[in-house]
Amino acid sequence: MKNAMKTALSAVAALTISNLSTAAFSADLPDLGGREVVMASENTYPPLQFIDKSGSAVGWEYDAMTEIAKRINIKVVYENTSWDAMIPAITAAQYDVAMNGITIREDRKEQVDFSRSYLTSQMRMIVAGDETRFEDAAGFAADPNLLAAAQPGTTPFYVTVYNVLDGNEANPRIKLFETFGASLQALSVGDVDLALSDSTAANGVVAASNGELKIVGEPLGTEDFGFIFPKGSDLVAGFDAALAAMEADGTLEALNKKWFLDYKMGQ
Repeated sequence: MKNAMKTALSAVAALTISNLSTAAFSADLPDLGGREVVMASENTYPPLQFIDKSGSAVGWEYDAMTEIAKRINIKVVYENTSWDAMIPAITAAQYDVAMNGITIREDRKEQVDFSRSYLTSQMRMIVAGDETRFEDAAGFAADPNLLAAAQPGTTPFYVTVYNVLDGNEANPRIKLFETFGASLQALSVGDVDLALSDSTAANGVVAASNGELKIVGEPLGTEDFGFIFPKGSDLVAGFDAALAAMEADGTLEALNKKWFLDYKMGQ
């Protein structure tokens, strides 16, 4: 029954997105003439973007990009890269655009241009399902034996440093990992005791963990996500126009229902 309901809801969401997309062709949007656009992604941030069981790259951001491509007439070519390399590569114009649940921040705006926000999320604390030693950020910080996992240069890293711990970016209680997935693996085997993530990814991985992970404490702030581009990119206006239209006609909300509801139901 649960799987049947999940399938039905996914079908409704897909049909809604398709209908909205058809209506969008008549919107007053720029036509970029089939231009090829190279998109960078890490594919490690479910349900925004990840590799499914069949080996395909899927997720909220991929569906959103499919819609944007239709609306402004571009051909998207995807390239995989690590988070550490992503912003430097965009800064150097090695790619045209990147997506990875990237938080819109003033310091990053000095290096790259952002699209308008397409999703707002909150930072959450992920712990082992049987964790009882702490229930919030203050409890974690109070125990010097507890360790946190983070990817360097990410919003979870900085929130761990400044909102959970003491503001020391070299604090030895923060163990650095190359990917979000590696952080979760370290958490699941007990090498670390905490990993932070935005609520979209946190809800997804916790729901898929079969009780091995859980969320504790209150949200540690709110963040907006955007696509990033090399400074001065002429693609920003087109992406912004498409995203505005997708918000106005309900497409973004349909994507939210498709991906986040499925994950909460245990996809």
